[in-house]
Amino acid sequence: MVNSAAPTTIRLHRKARMLEVAWADGTRFELPCEYLRVFSPSAELRGHGLPEPMLIGGKRDVNVVRIDPVGRYAVKLVFDDGHDTGIYSWDVLRELGAGQARLWARYLERLAEHGMSRDSEVVKLSALVKTWTPPA
Repeated sequence: MVNSAAPTTIRLHRKARMLEVAWADGTRFELPCEYLRVFSPSAELRGHGLPEPMLIGGKRDVNVVRIDPVGRYAVKLVFDDGHDTGIYSWDVLRELGAGQARLWARYLERLAEHGMSRDSEVVKLSALVKTWTPPA
């Protein structure tokens, strides 16, 4: 990670469910709240050493209700579904913005693989860990 400078703009557009983030170098991203929620950097979703975040569906209509500063390096996003443990550093926000098309396409692919929906609150156990095998 690069240890990016703080953004010059972090603006929540509630009706559009979009977080606008911009930096002094001209980099600017519009990040949907659903995207930020399903790619939360929290341990709850990232686990310890998982190759991809835990797959969750049913977040199409999720919104951010509060943005809390975390020191001078990040923000904590509080979502209306109760999720509030993701710390979005400036580097994480840049990475999510830069990789948005690729990450989102992979997320939609994974949802389809598991028969899950952006609208359904159902989580299938097969989506939790692909390589788990029961003990002998």
